[in-house]
Amino acid sequence: MKNQWIEFFNGTVTVKAKGKGCERFINNITREGLNIWNVKRYGPEAVVFNMRLQDIKVLRGIVRKSECKVEFLKRDGAPFLMKRLLKNSGFLIGAIAFLSIIILLSNVVWGIEIKGAKPATEYQIRKELDKMGVKIGSVQFFIDDVESIQRKLTNNIEELTWVGVELQGTTFHFQVVEKNQPKQPELLTPRNLVAKKEAVIVNLFVEKGQPVVKVHDFVQKGQLLVSGLMGKEGQMEVVASKAEVLGETWYKTYVELPLNSTFSVYSGKEKRKHAILIGDWSIPIWGFGDHQFAKYKEEVNVKKIKFMKWELPIAYVHKTIREREDVTRSYSKEEAIGIAREMARNDIKKQLSEEAIIKDDKILQRVFDNGKVKLTVHFQIIENIAEGQPIVQGDE
Repeated sequence: MKNQWIEFFNGTVTVKAKGKGCERFINNITREGLNIWNVKRYGPEAVVFNMRLQDIKVLRGIVRKSECKVEFLKRDGAPFLMKRLLKNSGFLIGAIAFLSIIILLSNVVWGIEIKGAKPATEYQIRKELDKMGVKIGSVQFFIDDVESIQRKLTNNIEELTWVGVELQGTTFHFQVVEKNQPKQPELLTPRNLVAKKEAVIVNLFVEKGQPVVKVHDFVQKGQLLVSGLMGKEGQMEVVASKAEVLGETWYKTYVELPLNSTFSVYSGKEKRKHAILIGDWSIPIWGFGDHQFAKYKEEVNVKKIKFMKWELPIAYVHKTIREREDVTRSYSKEEAIGIAREMARNDIKKQLSEEAIIKDDKILQRVFDNGKVKLTVHFQIIENIAEGQPIVQGDE
């Protein structure tokens, strides 16, 4: 046959003809235009051949006019296969249902383990996970990826310094590091406290040691503030000085800001697509057609489908395409000065400790050049200027 696939879909039968005049019977078949193949003789009065299922009705008419009897030995092809499948449909449906249930259960969250958190913090974490849909019985396809869960927990729960998230099989594992952990007692060796920069003393809070400066004194960098030598002459005691010395310090910073700037924002329009990925072959299941966005950003979330503990070469793909627009923002000169001044304050804050206070700021210079405002800003800061300096033998 030139095209066995076509015959397979149409169906074929293997026929055995027995009786006198088999050759004449075969000639009558071909004379009627029926297509037969694999013709073989079995003994002096029998012949076996293959023919198409759709020609059986014509064959029966030829048989009635001949002295031969026919017997159907074998049935092949799609029609007979479908009959067998339908006959055994209960078993087939049961097998498909069983595999579907196993795959579904393999992609459901069955455990959430949290380590390193206090009971109160653990309660907050579980409450936040519930809001995100991460709970026992949830299907993993509809849950955020591990990085997103980690980011949301860290941003939404102030008590967390860091949280590690790992998905092992059907269980989420969370390793938590909380803020305000008990600090290890600081072991201090005998030391003086000296100024780490030029300043005017604003206040002193001495816990241990002998202060050698007063409020309103101007001190240079490295100048002694609190001595670790205490007591009278001949009865000196060496201690680890401990104090907070607040001083007024000075900073200068330079910032520039364009009066006109162009940046991209999301317009609010988006298109969502869902697909099943088998190897490199993607089968769309929702969100057909192309988007019409001139500028856009794609976010692709791929969820591997698991069978028991193994990952299958099949994945569920959720793609979000968001439209972006270019927006031009313009500032007046006064607006630009105010925003640049705030930028300068933020830059200074990054250089300071959390306890430091910005007392005042003053614009020393402002220049408008090439579509930009350029500011030089002077800051007065109140901060702790004390740093330790070990007392070495001989300082006494």
